[in-house]
Amino acid sequence: MTFVFEAPTQASVAVRGEQARFPVRRIFCVGRNYAEHAREMGRDPDREPPFFFTKPADAVVDDGEVVEYPPLTGNFHYEAELVVAVGKHGFEVQLADALDYVYGYAVGNDLTRRDLQLEARAQGRPWDWGKAFDRSAVCGPIQQAKDVGHIHRGAIRLSVDGVTKQNADIADLIWSVPEIISFLSQSVVIEPGDLIYTGTPAGVGPLVAGDTCVVEIEGLGTVSTTINERARR
Repeated sequence: MTFVFEAPTQASVAVRGEQARFPVRRIFCVGRNYAEHAREMGRDPDREPPFFFTKPADAVVDDGEVVEYPPLTGNFHYEAELVVAVGKHGFEVQLADALDYVYGYAVGNDLTRRDLQLEARAQGRPWDWGKAFDRSAVCGPIQQAKDVGHIHRGAIRLSVDGVTKQNADIADLIWSVPEIISFLSQSVVIEPGDLIYTGTPAGVGPLVAGDTCVVEIEGLGTVSTTINERARR
């Protein structure tokens, strides 16, 4: 097959213990999936059906990389998240079978232009400009489920320059990993290469240039991101 210009490089993330990388097809994110975070965002945490937004595949950022402070925002936020990597084709997946579709898990950080997100929400517009910008999906190395098992509980924490900002447990998810997979697959066909960011706990807040943000999930390790001033172009 030929193209009218060179095709983009395949977006990918590392896999722990493997030289081969995980090709990223799509990134789905679950909104307001911890009760306390729903409250801090001014919403009722009742167990309404989960909702999703997306990021482009090439928004992924590896552990240890530097992210420039993004344009058009004065309120750039961190969001610690458990990431699920899909390893199997599926549609209308039954809840009892959902974990069979998990390739592995990773530590993630859903970077957010909060002011743009809230402005869009207030106007009834999509969240894309607040969520789906360049280098907004930090993702540590995927650890395969066959090695680490399935993540149902365990501490999830985020710190900025050594100061803890978020501290919760994966067990606090309103919608569990199997429920998220099953629900998502009722609407779209999930495929190997899809990543699912499962939501963030309470305590979201701003990042500024010079900050180092570290997310840790029990059993999965850490992912670290440093924020730099935006370069002139």
